Amino acid sequence: MRPIISIANLGKTYASGFQALKNVNLEIRQGEIFALLGPNGAGKTTLISIICGLARPSTGTVTADGYDIVTDYREARAKIGLVPQELTTDAFETVWATVSFSRGLFGKPADPAHIEKILRQLSLWSKKDNQLITLSGGMKRRVLIAKALSHEPQILFLDEPTAGVDVSLRKEMWEVVRTLRETGVTVILTTHYIEEAEEMADRIGVINNGEILLVEEKHELMRKLGKKQLTLQLYEPLAAIPQALSGYQLALSDDACEIVYTYDAQHEHNDMAGLFHDLARAGIVFKDLQTKQSSLEEIFVQLVRSAA
Repeated sequence: MRPIISIANLGKTYASGFQALKNVNLEIRQGEIFALLGPNGAGKTTLISIICGLARPSTGTVTADGYDIVTDYREARAKIGLVPQELTTDAFETVWATVSFSRGLFGKPADPAHIEKILRQLSLWSKKDNQLITLSGGMKRRVLIAKALSHEPQILFLDEPTAGVDVSLRKEMWEVVRTLRETGVTVILTTHYIEEAEEMADRIGVINNGEILLVEEKHELMRKLGKKQLTLQLYEPLAAIPQALSGYQLALSDDACEIVYTYDAQHEHNDMAGLFHDLARAGIVFKDLQTKQSSLEEIFVQLVRSAA
């Protein structure tokens, strides 16, 4: 797929001398869901603000669908929809009016059919005449998405889209995002909910201290960096791991009733058969086993800690 956003050698240094972004290079593909992860202060908001034209870069270039965000600001900005984390809407305006007004801000002619389509897609049609102050937090967040989509952008930024939303509404929002991707919209989201990225993203980027640590396909990332564990439940507690098994990465649980074997997920030829054979030779009998692979959250924490 061709990149719809291209970022080259991007840097941002504030007047205080603080360097928020350091030589960021990133390409985001058309039609993908891209999750940008990073701790507070990592540079996520600064990066999004520059791409969306809300802040100017100190160095480097950014293009949106081929348009430079500085020299072709209007064309580039028209390609982008932004859903901020804060609920910044006119409390006494109706849903229909606020979404229609957002479309007009981009110089687009009135198109009631398009506004109706968005509101129906986001399950807001029945609320079109309601004042925003009467809506729930989840509904208000949907209105922010509707506003961002009102001018028919090809790129949608979601900054913490489900912050403060309960679990059931969060899952509904996930479905909304997937539907948007199916219509051809490229979705870039920042989130503190690691399971959100694990559930939805095609690719994941991790940023920390203003630098991109990695960009990887989600499943490939988990394959490369994830650890697998095999846990063997013993019939009887074991005093210690026999010396004959020292060649394996084995550990005893605190109650000595389980043996835990940790191995690298990317090595396809782990000697599992050899382990079971050597366990039998050592007289160790187990009654059950289970496997577990590292979650995306564990991988993220590992990456940030190693880069600190």
